[in-house]
Amino acid sequence: MTICLITGITGFVGSHLADLLLKEKCEIHGIKRYRSSLENVAHLQNDIHWWECDLTDATAVQDMVKKINPDEIYHLAAQSYVPPSWTNPHATLITNIIGTLNIFEAVRNLKKNPRILNCSSAEVYGVVQPEECPIKETNPLRPVNIYSLSKIGQDLLANVYHASYGLDVITTRAFTHTGPRRNEVFALSSFAKQIAEIELGLTEPVVCVGNLDSVRTITDVRDMVKAYRMALQYCDGGEAYNIGSDQTFSIRNALNLMLKFTKKEVTIKVDQSRLRPAETPLQIPDSSKFVKKTGWKPEIPVEKTMKDLLAYWKEKLSNEHCAHA
Repeated sequence: MTICLITGITGFVGSHLADLLLKEKCEIHGIKRYRSSLENVAHLQNDIHWWECDLTDATAVQDMVKKINPDEIYHLAAQSYVPPSWTNPHATLITNIIGTLNIFEAVRNLKKNPRILNCSSAEVYGVVQPEECPIKETNPLRPVNIYSLSKIGQDLLANVYHASYGLDVITTRAFTHTGPRRNEVFALSSFAKQIAEIELGLTEPVVCVGNLDSVRTITDVRDMVKAYRMALQYCDGGEAYNIGSDQTFSIRNALNLMLKFTKKEVTIKVDQSRLRPAETPLQIPDSSKFVKKTGWKPEIPVEKTMKDLLAYWKEKLSNEHCAHA
């Protein structure tokens, strides 16, 4: 049985990855922080070996990894949202870079060499010119926010620890992905929550938005975690791989698609607080390197992703409303 350690297991992607790995009969060890919410993994609590650990505590990480002695590590834990990286850059850099460093150092001291997924982001490419699309792994890294800078730090650490110590670490640069359990601070999930609130009569028929002109490819999270699993099965250590769909949308078009699943008439309102100091308007990947290595292809159409995301928020808000009634 494969022993898997998932950092960030209580998060959006981590919970879906746990779903997948349990179906594959893996032994799963998950890290939770003190008082962290287990809402996303409530249905899995009894199937996971739980560890309470702060990834910025090098000694605690060292002890934990030694005791688990994993075959695979899926390193998803991070401060994963751009706006807080502006308001609290110190915490973003410490969590994402030092947390990753501590994982790598712990693995370096093991007697075996587990495969490690270093979960990076398309944000590392920053502002990309139209002629540079689709974006290849060789494209320049141009951080325009503290979050992207922290992810570049992770990427470079992975390169150093592979080259210097032979760590079997694969870096994935995921492009936009969403689906059920996505936090409301992310644009598409925020839209879904607001539409669900309108349908349930909890708010006025107004959807507040930020910049709707950014262009993204949208991948369902359930396809993305399959890609993460395949990365550790088939990809080469020391390499970076773009992962993303070929379904391209402006954020405006994605919102319009979501609105097709409601009969409510809504007004769209730009909220200045939702605009970033610096935008990354184009994020269109060339995933051919990863696809060639793994055979992965996204299977879930974006229409289903949007419908499921909206259904998730309607169920969640309905349950919360009933609980407080």
